[in-house]
Amino acid sequence: MKTAIIGIGNILFKDEGVGVYAARYLQSNYDIDAHIIDGGTLGFKLMRYYQEYDNVIILDTISIEDEPGSVYNIPSDVLLGLGTYKKTAHEVEVVEMLEICSLLEQIAKVNIIGIVPQDIQSVEIGLSDRLKERFGGFVDEVLKELQRQHIAYSPKEGDTLDEIIYTYANPTMRDLDDNQI
Repeated sequence: MKTAIIGIGNILFKDEGVGVYAARYLQSNYDIDAHIIDGGTLGFKLMRYYQEYDNVIILDTISIEDEPGSVYNIPSDVLLGLGTYKKTAHEVEVVEMLEICSLLEQIAKVNIIGIVPQDIQSVEIGLSDRLKERFGGFVDEVLKELQRQHIAYSPKEGDTLDEIIYTYANPTMRDLDDNQI
């Protein structure tokens, strides 16, 4: 079974980039039997992953009325049933891609692991203090999902969240090839 972990978001709008940071954090701190992808703001270009992989785990913010930092793990069929929770452009794109792909013969099993943002309007690279506090719980939920799906992973020495954010704030500090981490 091929698995992709895709971090989605726009790092220019504070908490909106949490999915991208989480994907980079996982890549840096764990050996995972999955393909980790910096999906950034690729939008509909991400649709190919829904067809090329057996399992897709999307890391993102989720606009649900709840306390900032609350973490949700939502299977795609449940997400489609939530209706009008979509508030950001990429949330709309994720749901629309799932709707389109659901009409195709082959689609991955998709889970969205989302965290309720505190600030997605400030034009600033980084995370709010609240999301920094809750980031460990966000990553823990990803690891629990990997366990549920019997996907092997092991911890390794890596970068801190602050170091990862710093590399995104200073693009010359990182070397990404084809949006893959």
